[in-house]
Amino acid sequence: MIPVNTDPAGATAAADMPRWRTDDLYAGLADPRFEADLSALRAEIQGLEQLFDELDVRKDGTVVMPETLERVLGAMNAVAERTGPLGSFINAFFTTDSRDALAQTRMAAFTTLTLPLGPLRSRLTAWLGRLDDEALAGLLADSGVACDHERFLRRAVELARHQMSPPEEDLAARLRPSGAGGWAKLHGNVSSQLKGDFRGERLPVTALRALSSDPDEAVRRDAHEAELAAWQSSEVVFAAALNGVKGEEGTLARRRGFADAVAPSLLTHGIDRATLDAMQAAVVRSFPDFRRYFAAKARALGKAKLDWWDLFAPVGESRTEWTYAAGTGFVERQFRGYSAPLGAFAAQAFAGDWVDAGPREGKRSGAFCMRWAQGHSRILMNHAPSLDSVSTLAHELGHGYHNARLAVHPPLQRETPMTLAETASIFCETVVQNAALATATGAERLYVLETQLMGHAQVVVDIHSRFLFERAVFERREAGDLGAQDLNDLMTWAQRETYGDALATLHPHMWAVKPHYYSLGFYNYPYTFGLLFGLGLYAQYEAARETGAEAEFQARYDELLASTGRADPLTLAARFGIDLHTPDFWEGSLDVIRRQIGAYVEAVGAG
Repeated sequence: MIPVNTDPAGATAAADMPRWRTDDLYAGLADPRFEADLSALRAEIQGLEQLFDELDVRKDGTVVMPETLERVLGAMNAVAERTGPLGSFINAFFTTDSRDALAQTRMAAFTTLTLPLGPLRSRLTAWLGRLDDEALAGLLADSGVACDHERFLRRAVELARHQMSPPEEDLAARLRPSGAGGWAKLHGNVSSQLKGDFRGERLPVTALRALSSDPDEAVRRDAHEAELAAWQSSEVVFAAALNGVKGEEGTLARRRGFADAVAPSLLTHGIDRATLDAMQAAVVRSFPDFRRYFAAKARALGKAKLDWWDLFAPVGESRTEWTYAAGTGFVERQFRGYSAPLGAFAAQAFAGDWVDAGPREGKRSGAFCMRWAQGHSRILMNHAPSLDSVSTLAHELGHGYHNARLAVHPPLQRETPMTLAETASIFCETVVQNAALATATGAERLYVLETQLMGHAQVVVDIHSRFLFERAVFERREAGDLGAQDLNDLMTWAQRETYGDALATLHPHMWAVKPHYYSLGFYNYPYTFGLLFGLGLYAQYEAARETGAEAEFQARYDELLASTGRADPLTLAARFGIDLHTPDFWEGSLDVIRRQIGAYVEAVGAG
């Protein structure tokens, strides 16, 4: 989930909100059972290395035969089944307190322990790359295991076309934790502990960003200026980290023969260039509509134009007190209104303490959902008393529901591209927001519309600025390091390209704020895909409900979620009559947002 104004507003003490449960796996990071399972994982990884050597799994190794493939895939799935919960357990401590020395040590040791898995995965990809169409068809005909892993196999064959030599791939995988991975870790550690001066107080930058939703413009402006000063105080560190990450990614993309820096992300995110181009073209065509929303919001706030610190300013008024407890009750009721299984899932998550809800110092900002064990998940968020924050809870629970649907398959069949990973989260968020809108009138209706459009603007308009920025950074990075001012200039250029003249002030340090830049390449446009795909599916659900066919839709939808690691987005979309290459689908989803903008403009005018 993109962190969209989900940080603490300070109205509810973190101590009053739940922390996620971890003792259902282990008593703690020093638990002897945890140590024993780490040792067992080490032995399994060593056994996997020996198996690869025994079976000669490498680029020029043995011919890929059904029985050999089945042994390899079985061993890979077994190691992944043990690796996942161990990594999540450590991450549960690592992300909630960056000052936890034991968690830092455990994470470093776990990274080293699992380091061989990267090179082994590269060897597997190279080995499977030997398969031509005829050989692959034979495998699929002769092996049920191969058939179950068809999407995995086809993707490996495609990835193999862009591999470097085996020694180079091995070296790249082994260097990543101390290269791009190390730079990303540095960014996370420094940003999670960063503070700024606000009206005589030293506040975490997450708290400063949370004040962007304060009703008082003077508070928002002062917090924005304090936040900018905080990012600027560490901009040299963040610039070094971004140069390190993008320098490595760009170098590897060129060595692997990709046409440009975007191309590797298309493989990673599971779509083709035609899909991306169709979506992005529709996005750009929507900018004038979003600027109508920004202009209307400025009028509602009594301003000629919005400033950056107004993007999350409240408009309208909610009669509901969106505490965390009230939010969980509302989400569960709306989920039950959609389907009994989704409602039961929410109840299980809340009763089982799956959510770490409250903000606190050292805790990572924003929100995310991670797989835990046995189809369960854990959700991190930083709750603020707003519908936006409750929407974030619904969004992350959507990820958890998706994880539960995928749990019937082995790990290699759960590997979902980010484009599809946002499907359930956007769908669940839409369920909750539409329910809030259905009963809202007057100022509260405007409040709900503002919540919806505030999020949509981030995922459509701001995300496109992040895409433009990242693409420009890759292009400029080829000539050498970029300084902090270079990055500031590129960031403001990208924001002007998307926001146009709707904003009087911009945020030059947004490149330091967003952790996405420091992890996967182009960890941005999949969110836009997820929003528009999710809205399109929700529109089909509404149509099915009108004809009494919602049960049939729900069954097909759950099957789609269970299949996101077994088929590509084009194939899954086609099951719902959607052609991702044509503008019609994207425009249809954007038309949903355009109608919300029209209602918002009308409501502001009426006010």
